Amino acid sequence: MTLDLNKLCKNTLVEHLGIEFTESGDNYLKAKMPVDNRTLQPMGILHGGASLALAETVGSAGSYAMVDRERFNVVGMQITANHIGSVSDGHVVAHATLVHKGTKTHIWDIEISTPDNRKISICRLTNMLIEKA
Repeated sequence: MTLDLNKLCKNTLVEHLGIEFTESGDNYLKAKMPVDNRTLQPMGILHGGASLALAETVGSAGSYAMVDRERFNVVGMQITANHIGSVSDGHVVAHATLVHKGTKTHIWDIEISTPDNRKISICRLTNMLIEKA
């Protein structure tokens, strides 16, 4: 599945930010994102908006992988985040875990951390499943 998601995201914000899906399993999805000139804020640390883009990307892709794509579109409905750490280089890893799988909504918890498991952000995303006309 991760290879297909990476191909799907060509020529989008996801590719521009360097986000790459790395692992998937039952009810979870992981991706990584570089901490570089594309994702830093002027003070030289990871931009909170880049963290949110990563979190929404991973949670939305997790829902996208679970639905009948012929019948449904997946859209982010609400996202919250607590930024609890900072990082200025390398990359971060997002681990999205499904909390609720309803017929109209999915809820994901996404933890963003450094490769050595230092927490950077804790996020929650609610996706809406919209039936295509």
